[in-house]
Amino acid sequence: MTAGRVLAILSVAQLCAMAPWFSASAVAPTLAQLWHLDAVGTAGLTVSVQLGFVLGALVSAMLTLADVWSARRLVAGSAVLAGLATAGVAFSTSSTVGIGFRFLTGAALAGVYPPGMKIAAGWFREARGWAIGILVGALTLGSATPHLVRSLVPADQWRMVLLVAALSAWAGAALVLFVPSDGPFAAPSARFSWSAAPTLLRDRAVLLANLGYLGHMWELYAMWTWMAAFVAASELTRLGPVAGDHRAAAAIVTFCVIGSGAAGCWLGGKYADRLGRTTITCVAMIVSGCCCVLVGAVFGRSFWVMGPLLLIWGIAAVADSAQFSTAVSELAPRDYVGTALTLQTSLGFLLTTVTISLLPLVATGIGWRWSMSVLAIGPALGVWAMRALRARPESLRLAGGRR
Repeated sequence: MTAGRVLAILSVAQLCAMAPWFSASAVAPTLAQLWHLDAVGTAGLTVSVQLGFVLGALVSAMLTLADVWSARRLVAGSAVLAGLATAGVAFSTSSTVGIGFRFLTGAALAGVYPPGMKIAAGWFREARGWAIGILVGALTLGSATPHLVRSLVPADQWRMVLLVAALSAWAGAALVLFVPSDGPFAAPSARFSWSAAPTLLRDRAVLLANLGYLGHMWELYAMWTWMAAFVAASELTRLGPVAGDHRAAAAIVTFCVIGSGAAGCWLGGKYADRLGRTTITCVAMIVSGCCCVLVGAVFGRSFWVMGPLLLIWGIAAVADSAQFSTAVSELAPRDYVGTALTLQTSLGFLLTTVTISLLPLVATGIGWRWSMSVLAIGPALGVWAMRALRARPESLRLAGGRR
């Protein structure tokens, strides 16, 4: 089987397997009403996934599960578990049980996302950056699919959104087993080492790349999580209570915004190797940071006015995503690359829990119109960090000297 065909199968498999991530977010208003959740409790539907993902990533790295079971089998088994946990949410009778299942979903998805990257890297050597960009795009699109399903079903059929996401994950599990192996260039996973963490945190170049990533993560997942609520509030402001099922309209817009990130991943992967990683990350974060602020100016306007800005935001917010992990893999000492990547991912996803929880509180205080502007702090930090990294001699190790 050719590498191109493997990438096609793997991308579709990962697209399907990632559907559970925002499945509860897509029906969050209904779950909040059924389970009597306040803003913090509603945020917990996604925060629990982020925390589960961090724990799952650490356990997987420490035990090198992708080598023990092979990355393909780990992805398949984890996708099955993520589907079961998502189905569990659909039939949970309390928030405690439901959020517990969401935590399990996140832990399971840690066995889907990073091992999927390992498979892609194992099949590509020359065009590895492009291949991983394609795969991250598929993951992004897959994460958005529950919003598409929500837009197609009545609000009282909310369980359908969760069950379709579960079925999608199981389909992804079956598809990934058609990949014949982990690839001709597959390398053993580096075991996570706690003792290496202080050394990596003192490495100035690696630290700056991680600060760039943290700035990126401050914005990304909070924007994805609360985009539907933002758009729904905008429609309610524009049309009033007669807006009908404004949440269904918000769901399709959210699908388009998150899904547009797939194009951003492809563009970022394509041009980072040509123009340089710090260039691409800075441009992407400048654009997305501006969108964080400007989106308040189009709040309450029609989709024809708001839509183009939201799509640009969706593309820019994730265009740089794969570049931070690639940068760390190029900057960290070879023996510590596995630890450096796990540390970066864990810190980034832990930070997302702060902004996912913070944003609805800001919206409660000042309204949704300008609430997204608080996310601009992240891109501002990220641009500073990547410019500082570009000025250091270690940056010549990035993208073959293109910084």
